[in-house]
Formats: sequence, C-alpha cells, structure tokens
Amino acid sequence: MGDGPKPGAKWSKYTVNEDGTLTRNAEFCPDPGCGPGVFLAVHKDRKSCGRCGYTVKNE
Repeated sequence: MGDGPKPGAKWSKYTVNEDGTLTRNAEFCPDPGCGPGVFLAVHKDRKSCGRCGYTVKNE
C-alpha cells in the first residue's frame, strides 16, 4: 500500500487545458449502450470494452 496512483487510473485518461476544461484522451466504446464515458481498454493485440464485451483487433 502507498505505491501511489496506478498509470491506468481514470484521471490519466484526461488532460486539463489551460482554460480549465477537460480533454478526453482515451477512446470510447462505440456501442450505443455504453457511449461516452466508457473507455476501451488497450491491450497489446486488441481494444476491448469491459462493460459490453466489444472488441476490435489492432492491425
């Protein structure tokens, strides 16, 4: 415990702009049931949604 924040934490998927607004850096799930706010997990050979199971292979 006390190892600090994990690199995959939610806060790392956003950037705070100079005017105080947020920019989302990660890709969202395209499924209409998930939509914006549900990020795709990035693996070495695919991207996948943990909520609905949507998966796409990396080329």
